[in-house]
Amino acid sequence: MLKSAPLYAYVPVSKLDRARKFYEDALGLGPAQTVGPGLSFQCGNETALFMYPTPKAGTNEASCAFWQVEDIRATVAWLKGRGVVFEEYDTPDMKTEGSIFTGGGAMAAWFRDTEGNIMAVVQDLAG
Repeated sequence: MLKSAPLYAYVPVSKLDRARKFYEDALGLGPAQTVGPGLSFQCGNETALFMYPTPKAGTNEASCAFWQVEDIRATVAWLKGRGVVFEEYDTPDMKTEGSIFTGGGAMAAWFRDTEGNIMAVVQDLAG
């Protein structure tokens, strides 16, 4: 039953106006639509990202949303050109090159939004 149901990312933010500007201007997701106390951004394949105000924003140290992209190198370059700063990793398990990690059949690049949430873009290498 859940397998065929749409899934939406819920992103906590502490300053709704600041986050809205980042998601609309830097990530190009706008315009946002007001939904209750938060904002909704439409994404591909009828999915959406919903941001809501909470004092707990940015406390998760794991990724909270991924965008599946066709060309990660072009996407990362485009986002960097809009001021997005990517996380760089250099550990025994993971090393990024040009902000991109390759492994497990995919390429991924992570960045933080203005609220401290970790987001990512991912390209599947299987197909």
